Amino acid sequence: MNPEIARHLWDLLWHDYSTRVSYARTYAQMITHAGGTVANDHIAFRSLRMVVNSPQGQVNLGIGYLGELAEALGYEAAGEYSFPDTHLYARHYHHPQQEEFDLPKLFISELIVDELPEKTVQLIHQTVAGVNLFNFSAIFETFATDHERLAKELHRIFTCPWQPPQRSVLEEVNNVTQYGAWVLLHGYAVNHFTGYVNRQNTPEYPDIDTTAHGLANLGVPMKAEIEGDVALGLRQTATQAVSEFVTVLEDTTDVEIQVPWTYAYYEIAQRYLVEVEPGKQALFDAFLGRNAQQLFEMTRLKMS
Repeated sequence: MNPEIARHLWDLLWHDYSTRVSYARTYAQMITHAGGTVANDHIAFRSLRMVVNSPQGQVNLGIGYLGELAEALGYEAAGEYSFPDTHLYARHYHHPQQEEFDLPKLFISELIVDELPEKTVQLIHQTVAGVNLFNFSAIFETFATDHERLAKELHRIFTCPWQPPQRSVLEEVNNVTQYGAWVLLHGYAVNHFTGYVNRQNTPEYPDIDTTAHGLANLGVPMKAEIEGDVALGLRQTATQAVSEFVTVLEDTTDVEIQVPWTYAYYEIAQRYLVEVEPGKQALFDAFLGRNAQQLFEMTRLKMS
């Protein structure tokens, strides 16, 4: 698979995401104005591990779906992470031509729905019952020779493929799993992009500490801590999640209404050399489970 297809697709998703998340635009402007480079370490997506009936037959809405798409784009699974306390599992993918084509890693997580309380499982099933997934194999086949058109068609996958949830369902699910409520609202929309501090190439922002401080000085609300450790090879932090009006269904009438809810944050990450074998060091190219767990929480809605 031509790596240019993935690059076109991620550019389209960056446009969507940065339009919705003003903090990402602030970061890009800050680094650009300092004469630096804006690069992306990874893109994160969320999903639901559950098998449902659809017009395509039985489908898995989790990593089984998004991971297959990643592999169709030439990516390879490179690591896995479990979060039993929150019933989450994740895999990260990298492209073998990552450096050559400046391709981000992908971090795809899923909620293990069957581990949730029975009532919550029923509410989630009820909401996604009308799911209609894109057949990306057919998209690849139809537009195989037109890379830009193929990317535009694949771009449509990263939306919500079921009807909006009822307001009470959203709130009930959120009480059990904020991650699950987020996916019911946003589906396969990008969860976050990640500014890659190592590639900024500007003396004004040489590390993650100065970068986070710079964003805070510009009025961007930042996470209080920087997760990770130099010795472990990765440090990460993020902005607070933006809130936007989302569409839900009024319980009694099923009329669409708008309510405020969290969408996404912007992350920044710095990677460090670690020893990969005696006497040999390489830049850490994976993820730290504890960091990820902390960042999952950034979309928790602060209920009044």
